Formats: sequence, structure tokens, C-alpha cells
Amino acid sequence: MNIGEKIRNTREDMDLSQEDVAGQIPMSQSGYSKIERGIQEPSLYQLKRICEILKISADNLLSLNEFDGISSKDLALLKEIKNIFNKYSK
Repeated sequence: MNIGEKIRNTREDMDLSQEDVAGQIPMSQSGYSKIERGIQEPSLYQLKRICEILKISADNLLSLNEFDGISSKDLALLKEIKNIFNKYSK
């Protein structure tokens, strides 16, 4: 799911219109619609305001928690590999 779809789904879950959210950013409804449709990326300020208005974290919205599907054993192995790499790359 892309950023625009996550924003739209969250907005709809909160029973807010595009105009409601756009007015609080502030920006035009048509500009906000472009963000939801993936035509335009939000500016840093717009992204911050969207997260505040919709009460969602930016890391969730931007999928920064990409390691959620990796097991703890795999994460431990990755850390060990990183340590070995760092040890021998100096």
C-alpha cells in the first residue's frame, strides 16, 4: 500500500472529507487529492500536518518499520554479520 492509500484509508476511517483535512493543513482540496492519488508527494510540512491531523506516525506512513516481518533470529544474524563486516572493514 502506498502513502496516498494509507492516508486515504485513515482519513476515511476517521470520517473526514478531503476538504476537512486540506483545510487544516492548509492547502487546496485538489492538491490534497493529488497526494492521496499518488500524483503528488507531500512536502515535509504537509506530511507533518497530515500525520498530526490523522493521528498517525510518519514511520508507519512511510513504512520505515520495514523489519516488522523479519524474525528475531534473522535480526540477530544480520547484527552479527554487520559486526563482523565492521570489524574486518577497518
